Amino acid sequence: MPHPNTIFETVKQPEQEPVNLHYDTRLPSLPWTRRIQIPFIAAAVYGVIRTLGPTLRYEVLGWQHAERVHASGKRIIWAFWHRIILPIVWWHRHHGVVVMNTTAFDGQWTRKVIEWLGFGTAQGSSSRGGLRGLAVMAKRLEEGVDCAFTIDGPRGPRYVAKPGPVMLARKTGCPIMVFHIGIERGKTFTKTWDHFLLPMPFARAVILFAPPIYVPADADAEAMEAKHAEMQRELERVRDIADAWFLLSPQTREKHRAEFSR
Repeated sequence: MPHPNTIFETVKQPEQEPVNLHYDTRLPSLPWTRRIQIPFIAAAVYGVIRTLGPTLRYEVLGWQHAERVHASGKRIIWAFWHRIILPIVWWHRHHGVVVMNTTAFDGQWTRKVIEWLGFGTAQGSSSRGGLRGLAVMAKRLEEGVDCAFTIDGPRGPRYVAKPGPVMLARKTGCPIMVFHIGIERGKTFTKTWDHFLLPMPFARAVILFAPPIYVPADADAEAMEAKHAEMQRELERVRDIADAWFLLSPQTREKHRAEFSR
């Protein structure tokens, strides 16, 4: 089949076996007035994704890094900015990836949406339950399932990476891979903390994957901080290129295609 770096498709799915496993840890109780809202909000958001997703056209660059990691027998810890969650959950749907998800109200309806799209969830938050969620993800990685973080979620600050992936990489030996999506035409909701991105129907998109980041099992605090800084730099690098992609000259885009194809 054609290499994903060289072709536009309505939906280009990565070639890995779907796992379709769903996991959870304890959820906090919510008032009944909030609980009854969850299925309605989830259904509305899912409907938008199901309607919009098939119209998007993705160009994928750097996926060969993921193929090499999987071929080595390891799984991947994915990290990406919360802003691009809508276009990425459609592209990577039904592959069983376990996503760290907040236990708050927003996280509970989000959980339904992403599970309907074939993801698993590990419930945790930056304020409570985060370590419990990391333990669930470590177990899933050992069982052969990729995991993912919206790295500045659930409430920001925007574009500031949390340390969870670095901790998980040291514990499991699995590498971190960061990526970003650039959209040709989209609406940015500037009043949301993450500047949420809603692609327009039939928009072109480019996904840029950076090389894997490995964290040694014996990494001390200084080494962990260095790996966290490396992850932050790579997240910023792919974001800057992807966000500018459709404004770049054809010659500059070809230069980046060659860079991400190595």
